Amino acid sequence: MTDIIVIGGGIAGLSAAARLSADAKVTVLEQESSTGYHASGRSAALYEENYGLPSTVALNTASKSYLFEANGGYLTQRGFLILAQADERPAFETDAETLGADEISLDRALELVPILNRDRLAFAGYHADAFDIDTDRLMQDFIRLIRANGGEVVTKSPVTAISRTGTGWQVVAGDSTYNAPKVVNAAGAWADSVAKMAGIAPLGIIPHRRSMARIQAPDGHDVCNWSMFFGVGETWYAKPDAGALIVSPADEDPVEPHDAWADDMTLAEGIARYEAMVTVPVTRMLASWAGLRSFSPDRALVLGPDPQDPDFIWSAGQGGYGFQTSPAASQLVADLTMGRSPALPDHIVAQLTPDRLRE
Repeated sequence: MTDIIVIGGGIAGLSAAARLSADAKVTVLEQESSTGYHASGRSAALYEENYGLPSTVALNTASKSYLFEANGGYLTQRGFLILAQADERPAFETDAETLGADEISLDRALELVPILNRDRLAFAGYHADAFDIDTDRLMQDFIRLIRANGGEVVTKSPVTAISRTGTGWQVVAGDSTYNAPKVVNAAGAWADSVAKMAGIAPLGIIPHRRSMARIQAPDGHDVCNWSMFFGVGETWYAKPDAGALIVSPADEDPVEPHDAWADDMTLAEGIARYEAMVTVPVTRMLASWAGLRSFSPDRALVLGPDPQDPDFIWSAGQGGYGFQTSPAASQLVADLTMGRSPALPDHIVAQLTPDRLRE
């Protein structure tokens, strides 16, 4: 018998399980054939400390030292550019202030990304302290920690039934049945479905599709050292990725939980917004895909025991912040699960625990 069953093998589940494994025997159940298959495997993988709600920023800040230092660190400097046209000055100023970007000259912007269209570009802001996250190594290191502490990660194990027993929970997954005193719901887009299966009231967590395209490096440029760049209001973004560019319309369409794919029309609109700000048109895509970013009703993460049943623990609603918040979010889940006082301030914890959504 295991002590804690974690449902979901994305970054939320793996990080929570790794933290919990120091105090308990943990079993992670993942429905797909590999971990990190859905949202975690389709992330833009950027650490930006100022990105998100105040509670998310607090998690970003609390995760910073781990991401920089643990196991040799997971971050590589990328930086980002905010780009605006002449009629977008108010929105530009809002984004720059929120994200801590300094306005720079157009000449400097073109040094950072040489294909920008000077005829369209009126304002640019730059923030150096944005970093690529080595997401695969981060997940693999969490898996290693789980196993080193006697836990296990089981793939190809879709959960089909969850029931309360006299001593905790019984979970049917694949051809196996697992029993444990506690369950952690880290099922991403399926978090509410898992809660309903367990007889726990859902929290209103809704997945939203985000489409992405990979395009070849424009005009043969070496894009490896380019900054990430995006339009005001996050209406599109582009980011270097393995010698190519990822371009996204930054769409956020509510959908049912599923194995997501890119919407062609939405993707075309995003690529058109990208093309309006550069001098090199997109002639073909190398690939396209989509991921599901799941948000709670107030768009803050949901972390900790449910007041309806404290042995049912949430690690959900990560939105687009899963990787950059994972060290601190998982520590909070572990502390609350094991009855320890969290390191985060009380007012931040109150903005993250599921109690706020049960009032």
